[in-house]
Amino acid sequence: MSVITGARSVSRKAVAAFTAIATALAIMVAGGTGVAHADNRGWLRPDATGTCDWDAVAHWVQRCDVWSPSTGSNITVQVQPAGRGGNAGFYLLDGLRATNHANAWTVDVNAPALYADSNITLVMPVGGAGSFYADWENPATYDLHNPVTYQWETFLTSELPGYLQQHFGVAPDNNSIAGLSMGGTAALNLAAKHPGQFRQALSWSGYLTQTMPGMQTLMRVALLDAGGFNINAMYGSMISPRRFENDPFLNMDGLRGKDVYVSAATGIPGPEDANYPLNLKFSGAPLEMLARVSTHLWEGKARASGVNVTADYPITGIHNWTQFGSQLHKTKPRVLDVMNAW
Repeated sequence: MSVITGARSVSRKAVAAFTAIATALAIMVAGGTGVAHADNRGWLRPDATGTCDWDAVAHWVQRCDVWSPSTGSNITVQVQPAGRGGNAGFYLLDGLRATNHANAWTVDVNAPALYADSNITLVMPVGGAGSFYADWENPATYDLHNPVTYQWETFLTSELPGYLQQHFGVAPDNNSIAGLSMGGTAALNLAAKHPGQFRQALSWSGYLTQTMPGMQTLMRVALLDAGGFNINAMYGSMISPRRFENDPFLNMDGLRGKDVYVSAATGIPGPEDANYPLNLKFSGAPLEMLARVSTHLWEGKARASGVNVTADYPITGIHNWTQFGSQLHKTKPRVLDVMNAW
């Protein structure tokens, strides 16, 4: 064999090997294997500070600072990208005592670990204690020297979706939303008021009758205890139309055609609460009882109004993360089925 012929043979073999490798990689990407998985989750997205940061909770969660024109500040959102590039989003809303450090779904219950194998993007906003994820009329606390600006509805429905679409591939019209307690109230409100954004809404131990007699007083006390928040700054006066527009009991028409799930336990401690501190049992029991009554009333009207609702009422359980976490696990197949995100 001549030198030229041998060189040509080696060249052909190299090209064939390269082609085989390229073809194998293409098949792996198309088939949703680890290559596509790493491609969608393995790199940090841009944010208002430059790039997002890897979150300590792991499971590909990124901490992204998203600019909010309505509040004039950055809002941190913890995001776990979909495993295989899916365009569905799952918003998880926090409770009354949300912190500015992390969304409690990454702390008290590890939602990213539960959804680690799923093709849906978890969207977990950080902060918003006592906000009910609403647009407030005035600064939220009595300290006017350090005003707290809450424009959560605008952020979650008008500002954040564009960022998620551009950098995480989340479709603005292909989302599920869920929350516990305060977040459950907000989940049904936001889904009803923005039906084009959310296809599914889940409330776990939410308070779904905000204008029921006595609720304003209970909310006033709860907001003061949660951080000195002024309920009068939320919607203005007690007779403000916005107060009634943000009551899930009164605005459920927008939920027709959606998949809706509600739950609340009895407030009776069960075996799952055996090691829970006694003082927290005393506070958690009435809170869950109130959520139960509120949810039952809401469900009755929802069924009469033609809303497609599924209700779950465990016979034991108090207002705590044991209860909320059990619902997160129980509803995972439902979320992935509805959102086509397995």
